[in-house]
Amino acid sequence: MRKNIIVIFLLVLLFAGATRVFSDNDKKKKDELYRQVGLFADTLAIIDKHYVDETKPKDLIYGSLKGMLSSLDPHSQFLNPDDYSELKEETEGKFGGLGIEITVKDGLLTVITPIEDTPAWKAGIKPGDYIVKINGDLTRDMTLMDAVKKMRGKPGGTVDLTILRNSEKKLLDFKITRDMIKIKDIKQARILEGNIGYIRLVEFRENTLQEFNKALTNLSKQKMEALIIDLRNNPGGLLDVAVKITGRFIPADKMVVYTKGRQKEQNLEFLSDSKDAITDIPMAVLINEGSASGSEIVAGALQDYKRAMIIGTKSFGKGSVQTLIPLSDGSALRLTTSHYFTPSGKIIHEKGVTPDIEVQEQKENEAKEGEAKEKKPNEIFDEITNKEMKSKTGADEFDYSSDIQLKRAVETLKAIKIYKDLNQEKQK
Repeated sequence: MRKNIIVIFLLVLLFAGATRVFSDNDKKKKDELYRQVGLFADTLAIIDKHYVDETKPKDLIYGSLKGMLSSLDPHSQFLNPDDYSELKEETEGKFGGLGIEITVKDGLLTVITPIEDTPAWKAGIKPGDYIVKINGDLTRDMTLMDAVKKMRGKPGGTVDLTILRNSEKKLLDFKITRDMIKIKDIKQARILEGNIGYIRLVEFRENTLQEFNKALTNLSKQKMEALIIDLRNNPGGLLDVAVKITGRFIPADKMVVYTKGRQKEQNLEFLSDSKDAITDIPMAVLINEGSASGSEIVAGALQDYKRAMIIGTKSFGKGSVQTLIPLSDGSALRLTTSHYFTPSGKIIHEKGVTPDIEVQEQKENEAKEGEAKEKKPNEIFDEITNKEMKSKTGADEFDYSSDIQLKRAVETLKAIKIYKDLNQEKQK
């Protein structure tokens, strides 16, 4: 009897909350809501009374909320207190697992990107891979949070993944050992040939802007004349950080991105606010199918303002906004509330950013075969000698000779610089 009272009390709270949310809607919609809530209450009462095993009201409500949120879209979720704590732990940039950013795309558990230098990256997981089994369990109808839970765990444990890779038209099995995932936002910051600066940015987190500004300052001291920002396999992160980084390269008070939702408060505009923006040097941005969310915002805005040449392959297309709404018992809703749009009005979600110059990434085996065919005996001996010299001197040379996309970006910026210099000569 006491349990029935608890169930009814929970239903009353749910019903009252729903009434407040929809108080501004027309009567017909409210009547429909009342009918459906009644159906929900009847179902709970039947389960509570007739189900073969005794049930707990909290389990029934949590199960209902989980199903309700998952029916909306792949990114909306109900998070119980443990799930919510795990999510907060992830945003701090340090956790135990494999190092894979995942989503649900076309009903399949899909890899957005493996995080660089993590177990998943080293094992050979690639953007666009479909995860069809985790530890032997099929991922059909598996939620994102359930998949994350199966892959997360104490460092040293192993996870078996079965991957469908469309490019190879076959299933691949991986056994990956978990490690403590420590995300370093900036992997490379250096001067390349022709005084071209290069920054590889792999995530947008709390300290990213500070580290990015340090990198820019150091490159400027080294007489940087052009800049490449490498956002390949960057799954995004914090929106405000992506906006601020974009604002470093366009004048203040320019639109960077805006959102549209059903409610007025969900329609937001995010403007650049940098007082010392770098607007006078040529730029290129590298993207690929692993570039998502925040990295698409940066690339889309710089492309719209013709501030940078976008080079690589089409980005992932993850342009929806999820709002975390904490609930009274420590659980939370992760609810999709709006979509991102670039300054010119292009939607990012499921469309992605199309590069100005499309350059396919060279397959690893193709690169190795090409190197084997092209190298002459003297070149091989020279390479060995150079490696030995670097080992003795501690030289830190960044070899990007096999990175076709980066090489194209360097060539493009060189050409832009030449054209710019010629124009300046003509004006004299």
